[in-house]
Amino acid sequence: MIRKTILTAAILTAAFSARAKDYVDYVNPYIGNISQLLVPMFPTVQLPNSMLRVYPERADYTSEYMNGLPVIVTNHRERSAFNLTPIQGNQPLASVVGYNYDNEHLTPYSYDVDLADNTMHAQMAVSHQSAIYRITFDKSQRASIVVTSRNGKIAVRGNAISGYQKLDDRTKVYLYIETETSPVKAGLVDNGIIAAGKETAKEGQNVSAAWTFAPGTSIVSVRYGVSFISEEQAQKNLRREIRDYNLEAVAAAGREVWNKALSTIEVEGESEDDKVLLYSSYYRTFERPICLSEDGRYYSPFDGKIHADGGEGFYTDDWIWDTYRAAHPLRLLTNQKTEEDIISSYIRMAEQMPNFWMPTFPEVTGDTRRMNSNHGVATVADAMAKGLKVDGKKAFEACRKGIEEKTLAPWSCTPAGWIDDFYKEHGYIPALKEGEAENDPNVHMFEKRQPVAVTLGTAYDEFCLSRIAEMNGDKKNAAKYAALSYNYRNLFNPETSFFHPKDKDGEFIQPFNYDFPGGMGAREYYGENNGWVYRWDVPHNVADLVSLMGGAEQFCRNLDATFSAPLGRSKYEFYAKLPDHTGLVGQFSMANEPSLHVPYLYNYAGKPWKTQKRIRQMLRTWFRNDLQGMPGDEDGGGMTSFVVFSALGFYPVTPGYAAYNIGSPLFTSAKIRLSNGKTFEIRANGASTDNKYIQSAKLNGKTWNKCWFSHDDIKNGAVLELEMGPKPNKLWAADSVPPSLGVKK
Repeated sequence: MIRKTILTAAILTAAFSARAKDYVDYVNPYIGNISQLLVPMFPTVQLPNSMLRVYPERADYTSEYMNGLPVIVTNHRERSAFNLTPIQGNQPLASVVGYNYDNEHLTPYSYDVDLADNTMHAQMAVSHQSAIYRITFDKSQRASIVVTSRNGKIAVRGNAISGYQKLDDRTKVYLYIETETSPVKAGLVDNGIIAAGKETAKEGQNVSAAWTFAPGTSIVSVRYGVSFISEEQAQKNLRREIRDYNLEAVAAAGREVWNKALSTIEVEGESEDDKVLLYSSYYRTFERPICLSEDGRYYSPFDGKIHADGGEGFYTDDWIWDTYRAAHPLRLLTNQKTEEDIISSYIRMAEQMPNFWMPTFPEVTGDTRRMNSNHGVATVADAMAKGLKVDGKKAFEACRKGIEEKTLAPWSCTPAGWIDDFYKEHGYIPALKEGEAENDPNVHMFEKRQPVAVTLGTAYDEFCLSRIAEMNGDKKNAAKYAALSYNYRNLFNPETSFFHPKDKDGEFIQPFNYDFPGGMGAREYYGENNGWVYRWDVPHNVADLVSLMGGAEQFCRNLDATFSAPLGRSKYEFYAKLPDHTGLVGQFSMANEPSLHVPYLYNYAGKPWKTQKRIRQMLRTWFRNDLQGMPGDEDGGGMTSFVVFSALGFYPVTPGYAAYNIGSPLFTSAKIRLSNGKTFEIRANGASTDNKYIQSAKLNGKTWNKCWFSHDDIKNGAVLELEMGPKPNKLWAADSVPPSLGVKK
């Protein structure tokens, strides 16, 4: 048996505060680590929005083996760089070893695990751009550590190893790592041994260097820094953040950082599991975007150059298609400065790219233009509507150019083509008839045109563009893009009340099945989801959607049908075509972001009690404190921010309007510390599992008969007091309607 110090036990028994349990103690990083079908959530160790983040390199929680020890994840849930491999005994010095593992303990700021049938133990703690490992070996065997770059360079100089790994043709991540214990041998690895000779650096695939330590060595501590600028900057980042090899001190500092970040929300309620769900979800919203600023400079993958940051952090790795809906509005409430820096980063990205197009999927290698539509415009519009400092003129132009000059074809960064010209003339993306060949080279072979999804998404983007123009005082463009934001109407089928693809001749594609439409992920017409989800994808103008469907009663019947319609086929057949369309209640998909606002839509039709019922139903059905407690791909805060908002009792259905819909709080008391230091408090008197319905409400002591409130109502502090009960008060707020653009005349 080896001796080991369990990091988590040491940290948790320390007297960090007077609270019996700190905020960070409610975080369970393992929620969702086993997925239904696609990518699981990974147990990320990282300080909030920091450049350095790691998680065990394995497929998911059920994996028997993990690949060595992580150094840095360079793309949320997709890509790791470098590898640290402890090796014991006389086995070859392999670049990456697949270890079985046991007794794993992970917090947002620390990690420890037994490796290789419990013969080695590794402990880790992270800072913003650096980290520290302590590895315990069996002292009766030789101890070695191998450092590997999968595609780049490795150099060794005694106690220090450095190098880089290429992420693409121009973006590299750099590493500087050193050990406290002097090795008896250090050098490049060749054929499983430390090579003899004077060569100290090597470039290529899976190049490695190693340290071997004196017989009897049982504990080896290493610390390292990372950088996107240079090896020298990686060393500076390490020296600035970690001055010695005191792992417990680094963990304690990280714990303090997380407690401060999570303390902006404080809740009380009947269930400890609800608190775990809330704080675990909130922790996820800090995974992205990450800040690339290093000592006042940053590397930009958008032009491949080093820039001064001007005192503003430079943020990237933000999948905006997912995060504009709730993650950005949540950050806006609690950390306005960071949100302003993120939007400033968007504008700088546009300036650094050749066409001045607002980014849509900015990553550490540049803008990958994944998914559909241009929802960076929504993030800008929402921030401006809520009073944040934004360069509105530059933002408008970058957003306009991104929508009008770049093709609307999904997953493409090419200039506008045939289907874009068609959209500008006819107000919708044309669908191909069965057997019709694709004739626009901008269209991705797998992702297809997604004509309904792109038409609806672009209509919303044009609404947001009109809002930016309005707030800039540009009445002409405000009116122009407000008119274009009704383009969703061009695909509305009045006979079915679904959004239905049309061909280039203006005819609805027939025959047609809204449950099971064409192609993998329904991409020939929609995108990842079927027609039931996109039936509701008009977040900027629900009032008009109510009218199109024939009024409030029919609108609610259609909503009810969404939550009750059967699959109409086996799960095997359904999911083979629609693997993203999971977390089902009827045909409603809780597991994909275009659905997040749908349970709140009853508020727009005079039945807020049904919104209250649906929100609790979704939270109780699909979000839990266990390994399968997340229904789908959680894209770095895209879905968990829905959980945070909904658990607190409100939600931003329409980013771009400074308004929030009221739902059904899980907690009897919730306090949100706003960016200005004021507090927005929600008291849900009597809230419990059964008591999910609002009986009456007060805002700042005055009777409140609206199912929504404005940002202005709460931005300087407020108290929303709700009386909760087990049966609905169907009269409460039945006459109120949240903001919408309005019925087209």
